[in-house]
Amino acid sequence: MTYPSMTPPSGYAADVPLSQPLYGASFGAGIKRFFQKYATFSGRASRSEYWWSFLFNGVIETILYIAAVVIAVAGIDPVTGEPGAGFMLPLALLMLYSLAIIIPGIAVSVRRLHDAGYSGLLYLLVLVPFFGQLAIFVFMLLPSSPDGARFDEYPPQQYGYGPYGQGPQGYSSYGYPGQPGA
Repeated sequence: MTYPSMTPPSGYAADVPLSQPLYGASFGAGIKRFFQKYATFSGRASRSEYWWSFLFNGVIETILYIAAVVIAVAGIDPVTGEPGAGFMLPLALLMLYSLAIIIPGIAVSVRRLHDAGYSGLLYLLVLVPFFGQLAIFVFMLLPSSPDGARFDEYPPQQYGYGPYGQGPQGYSSYGYPGQPGA
């Protein structure tokens, strides 16, 4: 009696090097790559990598904020109406966590812009009130572009990953002029 191989099929998170985007990343894989590429501004990040990390960080910050508010309301002095000091711990944790994810948050945003085929300098649009953040939101929703391969550290042909064309291992890959899959 033979058993099927216990190794996952090609194309899973373990097969995709960190220098390439992980298309269709699961929640855990997206968060893991977010922290593994903490301050990596070069390369690309897929939509799933970006949005899973966005969701994870939003949930953590919301939980810490709600904890601070609940503790502040529960500790209100009935005479003076001032909150107790207990809300300072979750508020301090919220501030520390927010500071800790500034760099990786900007890095994954820049890599996401690269994957859509745009320069990471477009991230500076967040400095424009309201319309800048709206523009960045729209850029983060855009699909991957073959033009984004120019931001890769290593040519995708050596790995064979990407959403367009066929690479040497049968995976999809971006093509470079004069190379297979171009």
